[in-house]
Amino acid sequence: MNSSEPDNPGASLNHCIQSTVVTKQVLPLAYGFLFIGSILLNGLNAWIFMHVSSNRSFVIYLKNIVFADLLMSITFPFKILADSGIGPWQSRVIVCRFSAVVFYLNMYIGIIFLGLISFDRYYKIVKPLQASFFQTLTYSKVICVGIWATMLFLLVPNMILTSRPATEETSKSCSSLKSELGLQWHKVSSYICLAIFLITFLLLIYFYTSISRKLFSTYKRFRKHDNAAKKRSHRNIFSIMLVFFVCFVPYHLSRIPYTLSQTGVKFSCESKTVLFYTKEITLLMSSANVCLDPVIYFLLCQPFRKLLLMKMHILKSPEAIETSRSKRSQTNIDTHIALKYMASSSEPSFI
Repeated sequence: MNSSEPDNPGASLNHCIQSTVVTKQVLPLAYGFLFIGSILLNGLNAWIFMHVSSNRSFVIYLKNIVFADLLMSITFPFKILADSGIGPWQSRVIVCRFSAVVFYLNMYIGIIFLGLISFDRYYKIVKPLQASFFQTLTYSKVICVGIWATMLFLLVPNMILTSRPATEETSKSCSSLKSELGLQWHKVSSYICLAIFLITFLLLIYFYTSISRKLFSTYKRFRKHDNAAKKRSHRNIFSIMLVFFVCFVPYHLSRIPYTLSQTGVKFSCESKTVLFYTKEITLLMSSANVCLDPVIYFLLCQPFRKLLLMKMHILKSPEAIETSRSKRSQTNIDTHIALKYMASSSEPSFI
């Protein structure tokens, strides 16, 4: 995640990179704001989702993203300590061995679940009449367990194999702390994670191209009746694509040449410096997904949106609505009785 993360430069790049205001102050401050925002937002999201029934596949996927975002947020304080120099040099070792792995684990799990949500929307809109076991709750739960187990198997060895003795000097580069097997495992796992991103990215383009075509053809046939539904569906599609493009595409575009600069391809010192800062800034953008994902929850999940609005006292709860209706009904009855009484009492007396 920083100059001491697993995919960070080795000794040669460390000679090129000098600590600056950007690396020691600006980026740690930005991560500090992200950490506070994420804990507040995702803490609220987790609490609300505890009251949302897992009766649909995409709700299960959304809950997994909330959990992954919270775990990712926990790694930010370690990065802040290591980058800013506030913490001891051991904080860089913690980043190398543990927090960077947790960060990437949850980032790619979040990417996978965004892809699954997109697939769920694709099947619901493009093939609404075709029942599929992909949309059953049992399948959704099984695939969630499978995703977590697979990603843990892929990335946890990066913790175990970062096993060389740590000193203040070797902690400046995570590659210096890895065994030979650790370096190879990291290289393979990095390529697999890059493949996960590329596959998800291509599938997103396909899913949303198909969805847009379906919505457009439906709109042409029912122009007067489906306009609101069309706008709502496009809004939901745009929210997922926006988060994906803003957060993940820039980082992976910069990561390719950055990785090449560490694996034997010769780059000038100036080029390595530019690649390093580009990677750090785009990594910050990837981290920002923990604060942008709540936009997806709000737009895509109606039960989540209703509960959130009720907790903010913007929308009345069903019980409050029912109570209000009962009160209005009772008021109308009382008014009717009072009017009848007044009418009868106002009649002239012939006694």
